[in-house]
Amino acid sequence: MVTVKALTKGQIVIPAPIRKRLHITPGSELKLFEYGDVIYLVPPVSDPIRAAAGALPPRPSLAKRVIKDRRRDSV
Repeated sequence: MVTVKALTKGQIVIPAPIRKRLHITPGSELKLFEYGDVIYLVPPVSDPIRAAAGALPPRPSLAKRVIKDRRRDSV
């Protein structure tokens, strides 16, 4: 975790190693999301589907659980 300070206009500086690793260059647009008291900065990706692949754990399978529950409820 890196700590940064907000400047007078509310700007923050993303440290250079992080900018380089995530290919953030001057003019890059970042998505900003807030959830409760947490702020997320999401860097640009060329293929969002490929970037999201593997984000969820393979087990347990939510789909299998839903199918099992639906079959049980329909009896």
